[in-house]
Amino acid sequence: MSTTHQTATAADVVVVDYGLGNLRSVTRGLERANAGVTITDDPADFAAADGIVLPGVGAFREGMENAGPYREALADTADRGQPIFGICLGMQMLLGSSEEAEHAGEGDVEGLNFVPGTNVRFDIEQKVPHMGWNELNVQREHPLVEGIDGEYAYFVHSYYAAPDDEDAVVASTDYGVDFPSVIANEDGTIFGTQFHPEKSGETGLRILRNFVDLCAEQ
Repeated sequence: MSTTHQTATAADVVVVDYGLGNLRSVTRGLERANAGVTITDDPADFAAADGIVLPGVGAFREGMENAGPYREALADTADRGQPIFGICLGMQMLLGSSEEAEHAGEGDVEGLNFVPGTNVRFDIEQKVPHMGWNELNVQREHPLVEGIDGEYAYFVHSYYAAPDDEDAVVASTDYGVDFPSVIANEDGTIFGTQFHPEKSGETGLRILRNFVDLCAEQ
């Protein structure tokens, strides 16, 4: 099943409906950023899109179990070089593993491993979840973060990405520990934000516009 929202747009974007995403607000944000949006639970829709958005709210194990039917199609998307944008849990799912499942007594859970690394829990010194507005500090150039250094975004999370390669960190945020708030793979085509751009006002809209512009260039 797919739902399409489309007018005159810069790029056609697929939002993956795997049962855990905040689809309505993500779709509204992307439409404000001049994207034509298709919400779909059909992996066959991926190939024709200019970019893929993997939203997510909830636990890592549930996310990966729900995304299981899409794993192969997402890997094919990555191989084609189509942009893949993970949001919050969707970003964490781009990594290879997470302490969250182990912490919950659920054993090992395999992530998508597009960005090698794991997700770790904030130390006991930090209040969890990390919730509210915090600053984005750009660490290196990437089209997604153009114009947002020093701006604030909205976070809700208890775990954060720890990529194997420090060059995967595009932007960081301080919460008692400096954690990655934007990551990307080596090619720069797969990336994610730990925060919710669709809830982050003008900063979030700028990021979504950057994403749509990146998709339009493919």
